[in-house]
Amino acid sequence: MDYKEITKGEKIAALGLGTWRIGGGEIPDLSKDREEIKTLQYGIEKGMTHIDTAEYYGAGHSEEIVCRAIEPFNRKDLFITTKVWPNHLKYHQVLKSIKASLKRLEVDYVDLFLIHWPNPDVPLSETMKALENCVEDGYTRYIGVSNFSAKLMMKAQSHLKENRLVANQVKYNLNSQEPKEQLLPYCIENNAILVAYSPLGKGNLTRPFNKVLDNFTTKYDKTRAQIALNWLISQENVITIPKASNIQHLKENLGSVGWTLSSEDRERLSQSFIESAVNFPSI
Repeated sequence: MDYKEITKGEKIAALGLGTWRIGGGEIPDLSKDREEIKTLQYGIEKGMTHIDTAEYYGAGHSEEIVCRAIEPFNRKDLFITTKVWPNHLKYHQVLKSIKASLKRLEVDYVDLFLIHWPNPDVPLSETMKALENCVEDGYTRYIGVSNFSAKLMMKAQSHLKENRLVANQVKYNLNSQEPKEQLLPYCIENNAILVAYSPLGKGNLTRPFNKVLDNFTTKYDKTRAQIALNWLISQENVITIPKASNIQHLKENLGSVGWTLSSEDRERLSQSFIESAVNFPSI
């Protein structure tokens, strides 16, 4: 497994386990629990020790699945991230949310606690104070944000007294390269990790439509998915969390680590998507 430094002296797996729609979408779905637990455990065994979840996923059931998946493993070997939904960003709501997440996960702490989406109706100063309280009380080791612009991340950081935002989780892939413009440079300058979600564009990047990507599958003897994932993790301060849908997909995803695109090929691939941006239909 490849790793990135999330803070001085500590690293995080560059390829993690995303859990959106594991355990349900907006409501719980228990029908695939056994299969999903097995899939997560396979990924952890292969070094994908960063597990990303949220209170919103499956209305909390995703966290319950993660709980069962991590049972056989040493807690200290895992890096668990969860997120608070934007309608819970008032001070006492944040504390209530993280306590509920810890209960569902059956852990004493999470490694990273994120604001899932910004909420302009709640003062950032109030939410940041709550996040710092979560660190002080030992509910989380680190704090961060998700779906924040560079400007908003900077504003959020200005309200913190004792801690820093170590991560920002955003949509980032070959066909959605906006974070490269301002957010990634900000993260690099401030020693924060950019966590890329939807790294395969909901599967669209596995389709044969970009000639450069298609040619690279031959040059590197890798699949489109593996190249698209490597394009992300080969960048400074970037890690990614593709959904852990099944063991077959996990095996393919794991082929994205242990090698790297050349800087010239990475730039050529980036430019090819910028020049021929595709607006995929929602799936």
